[in-house]
Amino acid sequence: MRSAFPGFPREGIQFMRSLARNNKREWFQPRKPIFEAQVKEPMRQLVGAVNAAMAGFAPEYVTDPDKAIYRIYRDTRFKDKTPYKDHIAASFPRRGASAGAGYYFAVSHKEVAIGGGIYMPAPETLRAIRTHLAEHYQDFRRIAQARAVKQLFGAVHGEQLSRVPKGFDPGHPAADLLRHKQFLLYIELAPDLATGPELYAEIVKRFRAMRPFLEFLNAPLTQRKVKIDPKDLFQ
Repeated sequence: MRSAFPGFPREGIQFMRSLARNNKREWFQPRKPIFEAQVKEPMRQLVGAVNAAMAGFAPEYVTDPDKAIYRIYRDTRFKDKTPYKDHIAASFPRRGASAGAGYYFAVSHKEVAIGGGIYMPAPETLRAIRTHLAEHYQDFRRIAQARAVKQLFGAVHGEQLSRVPKGFDPGHPAADLLRHKQFLLYIELAPDLATGPELYAEIVKRFRAMRPFLEFLNAPLTQRKVKIDPKDLFQ
C-alpha cells in the first residue's frame, strides 16, 4: 500500500509539541506561517491521499480536504480555554447520512489516533440506530467481532447507560449493545508513525477494516440495507 505522502516533516511535529507548551496567541500568530507550511499543508496532502484510496472501497466518504480538516482554533466556550488544539485532525462523514457515522484520524506529538463511528448523535439519530440494532444485532456482532476489527481496534468503545433505554426490552439479547450512547472503533498509535510513509498505510488499513461497522450504523439513516462483504470480515 504505497502513497506519495512521505509523512509529516519533523518540523511540523516539533511545532505541535512547542504549541502545547506555548498555547497562546502571542506565540502562535508570528509562527502561523510555520503551521501552514509544516502542519496544515502536509495534512491536506495526507487527506488527499486517503481520499484517493477510499475512492476504491468507501467512495461515499470521500471529503474535500478543506472541509475534512478541523480548524486549529479551539472553541473556548467549553472547559479547555486554551486558544489552540495541540493536534490536527480530519473527519470523513458519509454523504446522505445526516449527522451519521464517519471516519476520523488525528496527528500530534503525543500519538496518532485513528477511529470511526458516531460520537454525539442527536436523540432521534441514536434511537434510529438502536432500533436498527435491535432488529439486526447478530449482523452487528459479526461485524464487531470480525478478525480485522479485533486485530486493529479491539472492542467497540463508547459511553453507555446503566440500563436499557426506555422503549426497548430489558431482556433483549442485544441489551448490552442497546445501552450504548456512542458507537466507536478507536486506537492510538505511537507518535513516531507520523513522520514516515507508514502513516498513510496504517490509516487506510484501519479505514478499510471499519467500513462494515460504519455502513451498519448509517444504514437506518440512509434508508439502505447494509451489505456485508465476507472479505471485509476476514482480511
